[in-house]
Amino acid sequence: MTRPGAGLLAGLLWLPALAGAAQSYTSAHLDEGARPHTVTVDGQRYVDHGLVGAGRLSAQTVDFLGDTLGSFSSLAIDHASWKRVGDHYEGVLWTLPDRGRNDPDAGLFYDYAARVHRYRLRFTPAADGQGTGTVTITPDGGLVLRDFRGQPFTGADPADGTQTRHGVLLPSPSHGVGAGKLSLDAESLQFARDGSFYVGDEYTASVFHFDADGRLQGIIVPPVAVLPRRQGKPDFRSLRPPESGRRNNQGVEGMSLSPDGTRLFVMLQSALVQDSAVNLADKDDASGRTATRVLVYDTHDTATPAKPVAHYVVQLPSYRDTGDGQPANRTAAQSEIRALDNHRFLMLARDGNGLGTGNRKPIVYKSVLLVDTAGTSNLAGSRYETGTTSVLQSPDRAVLKSDIRPARWVELVNLLQPAPLARAGLSLANDPATPATLSEKWEAMDLVSALDRAHPHDVLLFVGNDNDFIARHCVMQGQSCDSPFDNDNRLLVYRLTLP
Repeated sequence: MTRPGAGLLAGLLWLPALAGAAQSYTSAHLDEGARPHTVTVDGQRYVDHGLVGAGRLSAQTVDFLGDTLGSFSSLAIDHASWKRVGDHYEGVLWTLPDRGRNDPDAGLFYDYAARVHRYRLRFTPAADGQGTGTVTITPDGGLVLRDFRGQPFTGADPADGTQTRHGVLLPSPSHGVGAGKLSLDAESLQFARDGSFYVGDEYTASVFHFDADGRLQGIIVPPVAVLPRRQGKPDFRSLRPPESGRRNNQGVEGMSLSPDGTRLFVMLQSALVQDSAVNLADKDDASGRTATRVLVYDTHDTATPAKPVAHYVVQLPSYRDTGDGQPANRTAAQSEIRALDNHRFLMLARDGNGLGTGNRKPIVYKSVLLVDTAGTSNLAGSRYETGTTSVLQSPDRAVLKSDIRPARWVELVNLLQPAPLARAGLSLANDPATPATLSEKWEAMDLVSALDRAHPHDVLLFVGNDNDFIARHCVMQGQSCDSPFDNDNRLLVYRLTLP
């Protein structure tokens, strides 16, 4: 592997931090350049040394509760366990599945107990330092998440059912699958230093705080702007869109604590309903959902603060789902974040194409972006937070109001690198019948030290997919849920240098 300082590409500047200056990608955004690749931001260098490792776990793997193991809506590596042993690294990996196998269009849900999976993780870099190393993921148990009363959650859609627990209104099916339990659609995971952890939810757009044994301790309830509402009342269902707040299935997709543990970043997957521009000429156009929100909570004194101390807008990229050069018609939703400090974080944004969709549309965009909120308009406590005022100038254009300055970002890692992916046995040709096709939903990532004394600023970025429990031999709650193909659980590893 070439080290920093040898053949570095010219540094790139920040993208313009202008209101409405979102980026669009209308054809496949591939990166066929040499590595390392350097981005220079405010005089500091960030280096992508490329894909250095890959691994898979069969889609037909069964988890510690006897269900088909669903990968990785989020992941976290136990930093205390991370070490280098001879020619390899090893540690403990925790991952978060979402609400279980489901088919919302058919109204099919299972009483899937929310859980986190534990694995033994091993990464052996290529011996020559140039190729693709091997990642081994070995299941090693897990935890069932339980509510204040010690009862498991359910993944089932709550319809209009609710319960009030500890003064918080929460979704709960009143009959049918999961009746009487609290509904949780888990999408983001972050551990605190004391072993407790946070889980971000799609149904409520809340953040649940659990102790180290998986017992619920408290809830961060989102502000009015984010809470899904219909006719002025909370509406947590996922099969009917709310009139304001988080979009269906677009809740707390990204979440991260700052390294010092004092700031919790909470990010919506795409724009709130009131912040979504509608193309009146094309109702299928979803490119107007770029203005998403990120809330920042001060966790120094309490694990579950009542209000955010900061509230920003981040403009996501848009793309053309057919990659044919026509105007963008989709938003590259963010799927995970990892904080670097109190104002910078990495953000994974992706298209909706690849293995798991069942279509043959070209894979257009999957990238890790470096985001900086310094100098960004802080909407905390404003009408944009305490009410449902839109951040857009008009309902038919995804252009921010002139008094709102969005966060700056620049691309750091483009996952669509054909040659390195091919060496890892993966293909960008979207063939739903080929298990080697790059998965659609890359939704998980974490950073750990490369433990390299010669390069102390080098880190390893692990990126994981969410396979939606798609397996040829699938079981859920003792019932068959077979698919026509396997969508394996996969991890990719990139080596970075951070300032």
